[in-house]
Amino acid sequence: MPGCEGYEALAHVYDQLNAEIDYAAWADFFEDCFDRYLAARPELVLDLACGTGRMTLELAARGYDMIGVDGSADMLGEAFLRNGGKHQILWLQQDMRTFELYGTVGAVTCCLDSLNYLLSPTDLIQCFSTVHNYLDPDGLFLFDMNTPYKFQNVYGNNAYILEDELVWQDGDEEERAAIYCGWQNAYHPDSGLCDFDLTIFEEMPDGSYRRSDEHQQERCYDWDTVRTCLEQTGFELLGVWSKFDFTPASDTTERWYVAARAIKNEQLHQ
Repeated sequence: MPGCEGYEALAHVYDQLNAEIDYAAWADFFEDCFDRYLAARPELVLDLACGTGRMTLELAARGYDMIGVDGSADMLGEAFLRNGGKHQILWLQQDMRTFELYGTVGAVTCCLDSLNYLLSPTDLIQCFSTVHNYLDPDGLFLFDMNTPYKFQNVYGNNAYILEDELVWQDGDEEERAAIYCGWQNAYHPDSGLCDFDLTIFEEMPDGSYRRSDEHQQERCYDWDTVRTCLEQTGFELLGVWSKFDFTPASDTTERWYVAARAIKNEQLHQ
């Protein structure tokens, strides 16, 4: 996420509350894009707004050299623990709009509507421009965003209750703790902003529950704005889809999956 705020309470339960995400299928889609749009698969990949590192580690396990950038120290801490030293990954706590790397990468991935957390077109352009700067010529930018349909029809002013449990090993014993998350949305069509107020109850060893509260915000962007921001920052749009099988996006798509290619100045003058 852009800064460090907003995930202090959520970091260690984030994966349990998003257990339905199929990271292997998502990584398959990324590799399909590599094969479709690149002469060869990239060696070095940046996972931007990597969160707890689920996608970073999935790609690392497939042989890619990985960099994980996120604004939240708490989320990166979870990613570091999850890795457990299995892969040589460079974890960096940086703002996704202004991050700095040591050189360019062959591809940048950005998952789970992280770009919707950028609350103005200026922020979006700044992020796209930085991504473009650190991509190789013809490098791929693969990202997703929540759509206007989702903001209007799924988020809206709806409330949700999510229930799951943490599971871990304590010696030979398997320990479990219940997690409840109350999620209240407030979507403001005039501004395009959606407020998320989350209250998390986590079961403690003595049977009591610890409460944590967080507030987050996302911005709803129309497709014309996203496409214009890509064009202004030197990207060639390759496609926008609604599923990992390259099904074209429609008016009822809830999540756009986007592929764009970085066109560099030296290419424009050839």
